[in-house]
Amino acid sequence: MIVKPFAAVRPAANVAAQVAALPYDVYDRTEAAAAVEGEPLSFLNIDRPETQFSPDVDMYAPEVYAKARELFDARRADGTFVTEPDPCFYLYELTMNERTQTGVVACCAIDDYMEGVIKKHENTLEKKELDRIRHIDALDAQTGPIFLTYRDSDAIDMMVAGVKKTAPLYDFTSDDGVTHRVWRMAGSSEEPACAKAYDGLVAAFAKVPCAYIADGHHRAASAVKVGLARREANPGFDGTEEFNYFMSVLFPSSQLSILAYNRVVHDLNGLTKEQFLDKLTGEKGPFEILHKQEGQLEPIDKGAVGMYLDREWYGIGVRPEFENDDPVEGLDVSILQEKVLSPILGIDDPRTDERIEFVGGIRGLRELERKVNRIDAKGGEAVAFAMFPTSINELLNVADAGRLMPPKSTWFEPKLRSGLFAHVI
Repeated sequence: MIVKPFAAVRPAANVAAQVAALPYDVYDRTEAAAAVEGEPLSFLNIDRPETQFSPDVDMYAPEVYAKARELFDARRADGTFVTEPDPCFYLYELTMNERTQTGVVACCAIDDYMEGVIKKHENTLEKKELDRIRHIDALDAQTGPIFLTYRDSDAIDMMVAGVKKTAPLYDFTSDDGVTHRVWRMAGSSEEPACAKAYDGLVAAFAKVPCAYIADGHHRAASAVKVGLARREANPGFDGTEEFNYFMSVLFPSSQLSILAYNRVVHDLNGLTKEQFLDKLTGEKGPFEILHKQEGQLEPIDKGAVGMYLDREWYGIGVRPEFENDDPVEGLDVSILQEKVLSPILGIDDPRTDERIEFVGGIRGLRELERKVNRIDAKGGEAVAFAMFPTSINELLNVADAGRLMPPKSTWFEPKLRSGLFAHVI
């Protein structure tokens, strides 16, 4: 696969912690507006420019994207952001709960994405793509790095380890307790390890057969579509233009951790609690009840699901006859979708059905209880499913098979911060 260095627009070292922000899609509009209050340097102001307007303004209006460009230019003018004079690679290390992952920050080729060298495992939604397309076009820059993974390479590991012995460019801990460290690698690096890595990474990644999108499917698809549109607008392009590449952080797969992506369904599709349990765990049901308990119940193995219904927790397990070795159909999230959510609860398209809500595992099981209890208190009858996390090997196997997972199958933590790097196109 192809990687190349780039001349990043990045925060000055003394303000990096103030600029770094969680990804744009972690927040809804109200949460984003609250998050930028009193934080004028937070990149979320630029990533979610509707926060600069009253709630009645269309968040996709042209003036909203124009505001993003205005703020981006202002931060470059006032010295909040600096522009590298020469192309660089970077390392980006994140440490959460004493677990560390280190990725290479580089640009990847849109042709590798188009030709399947960079593999995906999720479908994207057109509305979400259009938002990021407009954002990239307005800024003439990609500002949200794509989270990629690859099967481990000893050669890359050795270069990364050498660079990490040098002094970092950034070193700070965010409010959520995640420590972020960044190293800069330029061709003119005075540090031998940095210079060696700069010269060696292109060759080392050329021996990596493929990479996988772990997180950022919409950002990747949007960056690629902008690049293709600019190719069409510039028929004399020679492939070296920056719009032919998109900004990524590439992590070895062994370092990654996937959390569960849980589900809350807002009603029982007209069924009583007893009818629902019978269809789910009765003689012909796809699951069996393993046990019940009063406290929270987190699944501890593949095929197990924690279910919260009517203020009770149930441990349920997939019956053997419903297990499957297929890389997609055998996923716990697929079995739940195909055997429960669709036929029993009527959730045929979880990407668009407003009756289902997805809750990242980082929020914990208490959040599932809170959501179900709130719906029940209003006269409803909701149910939550706590999933066992999809494994990184399952993700790689699905992508290698050229298949797609059900939406919201994986939740990666820690989240890459936006604003630490921007790639001008």
